[in-house]
Amino acid sequence: MVIVFALVALAVLAVVAALHRYVWRRLVRDTTAGPGPARRAGTAVFVAGPVLMIAALVAERAGAPFWLQRTLAWPGFLWMALALYLLLAVVAGEAVRPVLRRLSLRRGRPVPSPVAAPARAATAPAAVPGPERAEAPEEATAQGPDDPGEPAAASPLAPSRRLFVSRVVGGAAATAAVATVGYGTYGVLRGPRVKRVTVPLARLPRAARGFRIAVVSDIHLGPVLGRDFARKVVDTVNGTQPDLIAVVGDLVDGSVKDLGPAAAPLAGLRARHGAYFVTGNHEYFSGAEQWVEEVRELGMRPLENARTELPYFDLAGVNDLQGESEGHGPDFHRALGDRDTARACVLLAHQPVQIHEAVRYGVDLQLSGHTHGGQLWPGNLVAAAANPTVAGLERYGDTQLYVSRGAGAWGPPTRVGAPSDITVIELATL
Repeated sequence: MVIVFALVALAVLAVVAALHRYVWRRLVRDTTAGPGPARRAGTAVFVAGPVLMIAALVAERAGAPFWLQRTLAWPGFLWMALALYLLLAVVAGEAVRPVLRRLSLRRGRPVPSPVAAPARAATAPAAVPGPERAEAPEEATAQGPDDPGEPAAASPLAPSRRLFVSRVVGGAAATAAVATVGYGTYGVLRGPRVKRVTVPLARLPRAARGFRIAVVSDIHLGPVLGRDFARKVVDTVNGTQPDLIAVVGDLVDGSVKDLGPAAAPLAGLRARHGAYFVTGNHEYFSGAEQWVEEVRELGMRPLENARTELPYFDLAGVNDLQGESEGHGPDFHRALGDRDTARACVLLAHQPVQIHEAVRYGVDLQLSGHTHGGQLWPGNLVAAAANPTVAGLERYGDTQLYVSRGAGAWGPPTRVGAPSDITVIELATL
């Protein structure tokens, strides 16, 4: 098993190295005239970036000292996002490169005049025999490996047309990637926006019409998003004045020892019927049992394969699938097996794939997270292949599933095409 893991890891590293080399070649080697300070600086960036990225991933998963995780996280995880969009931009630039090259050649090629050509020939001095070498005409072309068949440069300092095209394409690619990552990071750090969705439930009593559930998922407190971010989440949730708060997993990326102070503001969550919590897969990477106790201390009620009867409906929660590795996986029968099926039921389950069990047990509405909506486009395509619903509200038989994009971000504190949200579900009757 260890050998298989090592081989897979080596294969992944080889792919990462090959992709970085390709992007380096287009953005550094092809845009510099030769060895020099610019090429050395660019090469240093493309060596340090992936090294920091891998170090940040390993440090987080291995439980390295928290100061080291924080030191590596910002540059390493931001490089992860930047490398993705540099690659996409460079690939897109390959389609533009031939067009720019043709335009450059067309503009630079001398156009002979049918009138001027004979006159030039008539006034040209006759060749004088002798040892002296005749001067090359102005239209002579430089036949070099970088510019086959292109006119010679007007000055030895002027870059070749191929170098010019590479710089234009590379500059545009780098600018687009940096702008995309910059805006996506700003969107995460400013905090999640409120999204409102109305969901009618067939078995909901009329007295419960307008009941508001604030759905909070995937906060991912960790080396990057800390106490200030938790405070923003609390302020945003409380500002919606919900009747109930549902925290549906992936609260943290780290231990209680390291992140207890960062999570402390969550004690300020306020709702008329309280705040409830279910585990996500990342809790099981961070010490799920300790976090369940910590969450309880913060005033939230964990639903570990459990159910509670609220005035208008049943609220149930199941553990995340990752808990199966520790013998604490989801148990739908324990949470839902003996409930009164005449009452409406809302289920908290971190992963959307748990919807199929929810349908079997007659749940009216499942609230989930986990997908981040893909977080970094085109990650939504990958998320769609692994989840029945990536984001939003969909129906599966008589059961509805709502998937939040999440409040925070894992890895890069960056979102592109999948803005963070805190969703307020307003229940309605049919």
